[in-house]
Amino acid sequence: MRAHRLRLWLQALILLIIGPYPATAQVAEVAVERQLADELGLAVGDTFQLGAAVDSQSRPAIVAAIYEPTPDPAEIAKREYHIRLHLPDLAAMLGAPDRVDRFGLGLRTGVSPDTASAALNRSAFGYRVHSSSLIASGSSQTFLVVSRFHRAIAVIAIVASAVFLLCIMLLKVEERRLDAAVMRFVGVRRRTIFGALLLEAGLVALFGSVIGALLAYMASAATNSYYRRFFDTELTFSAVTPKIVLFSVSLSLILGILAGTVAAWRLVRTRPMVLWGRG
Repeated sequence: MRAHRLRLWLQALILLIIGPYPATAQVAEVAVERQLADELGLAVGDTFQLGAAVDSQSRPAIVAAIYEPTPDPAEIAKREYHIRLHLPDLAAMLGAPDRVDRFGLGLRTGVSPDTASAALNRSAFGYRVHSSSLIASGSSQTFLVVSRFHRAIAVIAIVASAVFLLCIMLLKVEERRLDAAVMRFVGVRRRTIFGALLLEAGLVALFGSVIGALLAYMASAATNSYYRRFFDTELTFSAVTPKIVLFSVSLSLILGILAGTVAAWRLVRTRPMVLWGRG
């Protein structure tokens, strides 16, 4: 009995001197974004202090995984880093249990997102349900403006290139005046001369479009290489798709043939003596 009282007295004395034994804090497991892990020098298994503010980093956390985020154009310029926590750990760190800002719902195949969001919005108050397509449309307005701006630049460039191509073809045909006069003198028909000039214009346009496509591929590769290294991401900043190449080649052939048609028609309608410089 005396030994038991002595042990209790000693324990009470220790508590008065050094305080209670610290309880082992629950360690939160987090997944750290790769860019943040590289900047802080973190690896899987490392521990650090976690908190909702700089002056309240008192919750221990361990790096359970390092993940590569999905490339997102809306996030690339914000320079924000993210970590992922289990929901109970996040609620405990924020001191706001049973509260969320937003969460996602997955629907079964065949269920309309608009119908589901309308039904959920009618069922209760205090929240608002939006379909993912509506959210994506709202967050991509900036990219739509940029896309329209690029489209306007492309239209201006196409019109300017068409005028430039027509001038080149007219100058090139003017250099063939003597050749056309000689062919007319020896009995070559206008149709034959017109077809030859038109074929030459088509070949020039095709050759130019091929060179342009190669330059576009090289410029796209250089753009992606620079900005991927600058932003440390795998996001594709420039893409030259087969559809774009096909459209560009087709447009180049159409403009080249039209310019060649105008120039050739102007040449074959001129009298041979005028072409020879005697008329």
